[in-house]
Amino acid sequence: MANKGKKLQEAAKLVESNKVYTAKEAIELAKKTSTVNFDATVEVAFRLGIDTRKNDQQIRGAVVLPNGTGKTQRVLVFAKGEKVKEAEAAGADYVGDAEYINKIQQGWFDFDVIVATPDMMGEVGKIGRVLGPKGLMPNPKTGTVTFDVTKAIEEIKAGKVEYRADKAGIIHAPIGKVSFEDDKLVENFLAVFEVIQKAKPAASKGIYMKSVNVTTTMGPAVKVDASSVAK
Repeated sequence: MANKGKKLQEAAKLVESNKVYTAKEAIELAKKTSTVNFDATVEVAFRLGIDTRKNDQQIRGAVVLPNGTGKTQRVLVFAKGEKVKEAEAAGADYVGDAEYINKIQQGWFDFDVIVATPDMMGEVGKIGRVLGPKGLMPNPKTGTVTFDVTKAIEEIKAGKVEYRADKAGIIHAPIGKVSFEDDKLVENFLAVFEVIQKAKPAASKGIYMKSVNVTTTMGPAVKVDASSVAK
């Protein structure tokens, strides 16, 4: 553990604390300062000038990364009738209704994302207290409550990531893996940046993007110059 701490300290020295970098520079530096012995996730964090206590300043949604996340998402679909066959054909890992609700109630969570047709939400709501705290509850804002299950599944498998501002107005989103080429990570970063920029609530006053940082799993944060990215 001490050795890991030393590696992180040495890596952190490569990042100038008072400097803001371009997105490309920040990603290159974040990759360079990754010290873990696995393919770490590269993540972007936005600290926003919003008051999430107010309904008109809450931000939540999803974006499909042009180059994926580097992780294969396991999709559970709650559906019935013809939508079961459609979900299976689209590549869902699990499809059903009551049987999976019972399994979840018993502690089963071998999936990453849930998609549900609107007519199933009454049943899914029964396990809302279990799914909510884990961030697994389907939501129309993220495209996971829909009758178009084919589109939902295909987007998730292609690299769709959900984002949501926490109580402090901070949004965290993965943009790929350290093994990704720099240009692909930059493209993913720009895709997320654009949707967050467009999501600015009309009621938000003052500076919207207070800070933007790129980091890797257990790596130091690298500040990004948001003004150099904004269009």
